[in-house]
Amino acid sequence: MDQHVMLKADVLLEALPYIRQFYGQTIVIKYGGHAMKDESLKQAFAKCVVLLKYIGVNPVIVHGGGPQIGRMLEQLNIPCQFREGLRVTDDATMNVVEMVLAGKVNKEIVTQLNLAGGKAVGLSGKDGGTISCRKLELAVDRENLPPEIIDLGHVGEVTAIDPTLIRSLMRDGFIPVIAPVGVDEHGETYNINADTVASAVAGAVGARRFVLLTDVSGILDKAGELIASLDRKRAMELIGDGTIKGGMIPKVKCCIEAVDEGVGKAQIIDGRLPNSLLLELFTEEGIGTEIVGA
Repeated sequence: MDQHVMLKADVLLEALPYIRQFYGQTIVIKYGGHAMKDESLKQAFAKCVVLLKYIGVNPVIVHGGGPQIGRMLEQLNIPCQFREGLRVTDDATMNVVEMVLAGKVNKEIVTQLNLAGGKAVGLSGKDGGTISCRKLELAVDRENLPPEIIDLGHVGEVTAIDPTLIRSLMRDGFIPVIAPVGVDEHGETYNINADTVASAVAGAVGARRFVLLTDVSGILDKAGELIASLDRKRAMELIGDGTIKGGMIPKVKCCIEAVDEGVGKAQIIDGRLPNSLLLELFTEEGIGTEIVGA
């Protein structure tokens, strides 16, 4: 018999114990980076997520959309200001953010999933009161000066996740696709970092896994080699000694927060690789970095 055919059977058999492990479980996926830009990767991602659903896993997607927001602001000639690497979101910018995230980007992802054979439903955190938030207060320390409080406008932080709507959709066979827009107690709308929303959602729904798709292979040591696994304590040590730095710090902290909230494992993987989601979840080696509890 053709060895290529035999190899396919071996791959399926290798995945069996992982399929059994995740059957009936929830996996929250933060979808962003290059995987959201490249057309072939977008299609591959949709197929992977639909496959998860068909084998009995409950995927929940939380997505970003920073580049798409930037392009729309440019097209509408709305000036964009950043402070400490964060977008200042005034009233006009917030209108565009909500339009792009909850409208254009969200519905494009839903369409891709439906075309791949799934049943996806798009929502923002405002739907069903799913994401409650408050205005983010950013305090920046200055040398020999009191901390500076920076007003970022309609930028929020999660205060609570109500998983009722998400669980209802999953029970009815749908794949929830969530835009990271929330509302405060006064009804004000806020843009929230998608990584932190995904982490909070993972904890609220009792996810077995929290997976972040990024544009890097995972967490690297000082020699540039991939760290396959580390616990909470080691992750904090690597932040402290500068091994984990820059934009990876908030991602790792989101993973730690998810694990602290009872998520089985958090995984940072390279979304630039086709089928990276399946390779991480259903192979013995995996491809990224997993973060576990104590």
